[in-house]
Amino acid sequence: MTALRPALRPLDDALAELLGHAQPLQGTESVSTFDADARVLAQDLVSALQVPPQDNSSMDGYAVRASEIADEGVALPVSQRIPAGTAPGALVPGSAARIFTGAPIPQGADAVVMQEDTEPAGEQGVRILRVPVPGQWIRRSGEDVMRGAVVLAKGERLAAAALGLAASIGMNQLVVARRPRVALFSTGDELVMPGAVPPQQMKPGAIYNSNRFFLSALLRRLECEVSDYGIVPDQRDATEKALRHASHSHDLILTSGGVSVGEEDHIKPAVEKLGTLDLWQIAIKPGKPFAYGKVGAAHFMGLPGNPVSSFVTFLLLVRPFLLKLQGATRVAPTAVQMPAHFDWPRADKRREFLRVRRNAQGGLDLFPNQSSGVLTSAAWSDGLVDNPPGRAIARGDSVSFISLAELLA
Repeated sequence: MTALRPALRPLDDALAELLGHAQPLQGTESVSTFDADARVLAQDLVSALQVPPQDNSSMDGYAVRASEIADEGVALPVSQRIPAGTAPGALVPGSAARIFTGAPIPQGADAVVMQEDTEPAGEQGVRILRVPVPGQWIRRSGEDVMRGAVVLAKGERLAAAALGLAASIGMNQLVVARRPRVALFSTGDELVMPGAVPPQQMKPGAIYNSNRFFLSALLRRLECEVSDYGIVPDQRDATEKALRHASHSHDLILTSGGVSVGEEDHIKPAVEKLGTLDLWQIAIKPGKPFAYGKVGAAHFMGLPGNPVSSFVTFLLLVRPFLLKLQGATRVAPTAVQMPAHFDWPRADKRREFLRVRRNAQGGLDLFPNQSSGVLTSAAWSDGLVDNPPGRAIARGDSVSFISLAELLA
């Protein structure tokens, strides 16, 4: 009797189970704010001051009392000059204070007239050419950050603007989650490293190891400490030795290919001998084969061998898993609706992730060859269309677009 094939698992179910296994790593570290880009904040960042610390001018111009300027053309003497970084005196009644962008507003002033709305009036005076209203061109104390406010929350993955915000409240060090330690394996005697053999001397059946390069880059973008174990020979004892060694010092062991049931696929039996392994058939295209398990205390993930399948399953499954390990609160990408400028008449029973690129007309173009072996499609595209099972796409249809810029950040 032929064994029944396991049912394909919906992607969302598989991801939910994976995230359930991804308990945040123990341990934090303090790093310079300069070096915290893409790290995950390990504690709330609470401001000890207000930003800006006092009311200040958002323009070069003149600080005035609005009530003293009822009509255009009023001339006032200039009683003081206030550059940024100085402490002004109170504004003399019936006068204006020359003020520059970022400088504190003097006591008594309630408006700033920008320089373009004034002209000189004698040697020490200024003529106001437009009647001001109270509050104009004044940035209020605390309008950016209030004292005691949580400006960045625990679990925030830090980006450039967040680093500037942290610096604006005086933080030169940030407490962040420790980096996940990941062991990267390549398996397969057919694999050759670029530079080891010239293209014209490649043996029949040999291929260059492309997956190793993009997986390493993706891991480093997620702030992982990567141990590249190179190409492990297609031998059971060598595979077991590499897995056993990696399990002692890594949080995740990641491989691509080698988890099938062929005689030369040694990853599957080796992981099963040393730990536990679940083989999942996920209802996505590309990227159906996927494996999750444990080797000792280390998580294990096996990706498909086809390069586009490996690339896509990393983004959809491994990326959120690694972010969850770091305690990140946002692990799922944001999808937006965009018009398809292509036809996709071949509806598939699986959920598809099509490689597309935004065009100048505000729509999406489709890479012509969507094969899981065509890595050109991933290099050409700037996003994925998340297409539900059984759905054909006609030109002009609204589709769900996920930007690779977000997934690769």
